[in-house]
This record gives sequence, structure tokens and C-alpha cells, in this order.
Amino acid sequence: MTAADRTIDLSTAELRAVTAYALACAEPALSIFERDCPGDPRPRAALDEARRFAAGGRRTKELRVTALAAHRAARAAQELRRDAAADAARAAGHAAAAAYLHPLAQATQVRHILGSAAHAARAAELDAGDDRGVGAEHVERARRLAGPVVVGVLARYPGAPPGGGRAGELLRELDAAVRRLATGR
Repeated sequence: MTAADRTIDLSTAELRAVTAYALACAEPALSIFERDCPGDPRPRAALDEARRFAAGGRRTKELRVTALAAHRAARAAQELRRDAAADAARAAGHAAAAAYLHPLAQATQVRHILGSAAHAARAAELDAGDDRGVGAEHVERARRLAGPVVVGVLARYPGAPPGGGRAGELLRELDAAVRRLATGR
């Protein structure tokens, strides 16, 4: 059996904690999207569904539907060359998708845990004229937001995957920082 075939036990409480974390990381970026793409409700709808689940609601099909819709909003913003808005929408999509973290020991699953934070950081960077210091501040904020349950869940998965451009770099930086919390280093 390979590591990728290994399953990870995840409780509903853990999924709620991961979703609440992803939501907290994505919410600050929503204003960027709504400013640059007024009238498109898809990222807000994804965050609303994530909020419902994190607060004790059922894990419904609507979470998946709104997550995918937020990613379509990101593509639409990208086509309009509103790059910060696109990453903000991706952050919202990842927040709703966090409720569907798969219990497979695969590096790609780290995006369900930390993807919203990485894309929110990238949105903030782009909104500040591609200022990487702003992204670093957001990564640090996301690290501080990671409570013991999120740290424990992340520690059960392999490290973040390669690729993904600048958002992928931010994802790996955050992954390393949160894993240091688990080891105390």
C-alpha cells in the first residue's frame, strides 16, 4: 500500500474546524472580488455555505455547487484581467470545498486545508501592486489562525504539492509554517 492509498480518519468536527479556518482565511479577500466584480454573488454564496457548515449545518451538495461556481467566477475575473479578484474568488471556492477534504493521504488534499489562505494572500499581494511583503503578512496571519485541530489534521497529510505559481509558493510557505506548529520547531 502506498501513502497515497492510505486513508485518514476525519471526524465531522474536524471537517467543520478546517472549514471554519478556510472561511476565516478567505473572508478578508471577498471585498477585493466584490469591488472589482460587482454584482457577481458567487464567491459570497460559497462563503455563506461554508459558514453554514462550519456552524453545524449539514454537508450538502450546495457546498460543492457554490465552490465550483466561485471557481467559475475566478475564471471570469481572470478573463477580465482582474487578477486579484480571481484569486479572491478562488479563496472562496477553496473555503467551501474544505468541507469535502478527502480522507486520502495525498499532497493535493493540502489545498482543501490551506488553499483559501494561499489564494487570499495572493489576492492581497496583487491588490497591493504585487507586494510580496503583503502576501507574507497574510501567510503569517493564516498561520496564527491555525488552531490545534487544523494543525493536527494537516500533520496527517503529506506536504503541499509542487506547482501552482505564486499561490502555490504561498501554499507551501504556509504548509511549512503550520507544520512547524505541530512539531514545536
